[in-house]
Amino acid sequence: MEHMDNEFNECCHTDSSERKSHHSDKTKNNLISRLNRIEGQIRGIKGLIEKDTYCDDVLNQIAAVQSALNSVGKVLLENHMNSCVIERIQEGDHEVIKELMITMNKLIK
Repeated sequence: MEHMDNEFNECCHTDSSERKSHHSDKTKNNLISRLNRIEGQIRGIKGLIEKDTYCDDVLNQIAAVQSALNSVGKVLLENHMNSCVIERIQEGDHEVIKELMITMNKLIK
């Protein structure tokens, strides 16, 4: 299968019973960097609560973290759809659609 570009050259291999994604180094570094920032934001929120910061300010920080997590989810979802999902459909595995819908329902709760 020819991949669209290196960014999406991230197939979810199904060797044995364990599936793994193989993100490019660029994508992996991007996701890790985003998650590190989110981790720092979470620690910051914890500190705000410990300092009895005004609730509205804390809630705004929580909203920022939720937005950042949604952004990470969008990147992963786009990569997943452009690699794993396409490949599995091409292999005749249509269960991937059901799996994707269950995951998307969890994401948009």
